[in-house]
Amino acid sequence: MEQKKFRDMNQDERLDYLKMKTNLNEKEIDLFRNSAVFKFETINGMVENAIGIFPLPIGIATNFVINGKEYLVPMAIEEPSVIAAASNAAKIASRGGGFVAHADDSIMKGQIQLIPVSKSETDDVIKVLQDNKNKITSLANTKSKFAKCIDIKIKLVEDQSVNKLGRMLIVEILVDTKDAMGANVVNTMCEGIAPQIELLTGGKVILKILSNYATERLVRCKAIFPRDLIGGENILKRILFAYAMAYTDTHRAVTHNKGIMNGIDSVAIASGQDFRAIEAGCHAYACRDGHYRSLTKWYQDSNGDLVGEIEIPMAVGTVGGITNTHPIVKSCLKLLNVSGSKELATIIAASGLAQNFSAIRALSDEGIQKGHMKLHSKNIAIIAGAANEQIELVSKKMIEESNVSVSRAREILESLNKHEHGLKE
Repeated sequence: MEQKKFRDMNQDERLDYLKMKTNLNEKEIDLFRNSAVFKFETINGMVENAIGIFPLPIGIATNFVINGKEYLVPMAIEEPSVIAAASNAAKIASRGGGFVAHADDSIMKGQIQLIPVSKSETDDVIKVLQDNKNKITSLANTKSKFAKCIDIKIKLVEDQSVNKLGRMLIVEILVDTKDAMGANVVNTMCEGIAPQIELLTGGKVILKILSNYATERLVRCKAIFPRDLIGGENILKRILFAYAMAYTDTHRAVTHNKGIMNGIDSVAIASGQDFRAIEAGCHAYACRDGHYRSLTKWYQDSNGDLVGEIEIPMAVGTVGGITNTHPIVKSCLKLLNVSGSKELATIIAASGLAQNFSAIRALSDEGIQKGHMKLHSKNIAIIAGAANEQIELVSKKMIEESNVSVSRAREILESLNKHEHGLKE
């Protein structure tokens, strides 16, 4: 009998196949079998060759007030301290009036690459496209019932790769995707109008796809952190020096922005967003002047308080994709109580700004490890073998001693076990 292809197997067959082909034991295989709230059919519809679910912890960041509205913010992340840090930052920001944020309309860009374009024909091709802009726009708008192509732009680029293939025209469509992230509808529009562009110009279309560099869809967020609540003038000045380094030095900027993305990605994942697209867009925006810099801006206002600002591309959606199929994502969006994608964008931006404040505040004072390791202590206790009530006891002891390590956790655990054994005898 011919062996089934992996894609044609059901979940049990796929897991049996893995057990046969790998060194995973039955207990390890069963980890994939437990799909929690999901039916396997749902998982299998999301990705190819599915075997199960990879869970991440979800926690709630509290104290967020954005544009006068209070939020409980779900964050899906495995790193300790992120949720606590964001909650603490939001609490301080709320004393300064909370976060004030604004998101642009949901304009996404699609790109159609037209080649070859010789120097002599460039002007003629551009004129043809401009003369037929309305025709192309109307055709694009037949491909969607909710999104709307609102403009077309044309740019000439020269191949700068090692291949030096010459000139290309990029036809860019600007699409209002409403409350959707927009990847599918923009790609559909690009593919739908490509044959018409070839027909009009006599050129050849190669790529026809959305750009994740959503510079027409920015979100801006600002918060005031009262000087007296962050440690006074000395800490404020140290924070400004920390920002200066992140703005000026690329090696520092990367780690600085990683901390920002801790907040952004965790909310994006919990709310079912394409966090890889968000990451790519944000990092491109960080080097828009040719130098990779901080995504945030920090300064002291006339009252002497610390002000933080963030401006980033933010392509998110509250309809479409897994927001319709993922039960936990649906619950997280309901928990957030957002009216649409623009409101979700402001929450994600505020989360990034809050996380950045907490990180540079800690770095500027006692250092990042003290608070991080304190929150990491329970993980260390579990790694050392602690279970149930022992986890809290081992964690508390390590924090009291300022010695959070697996070796110390094992020593404490051994002492606890001896004590418990002696009581039983």
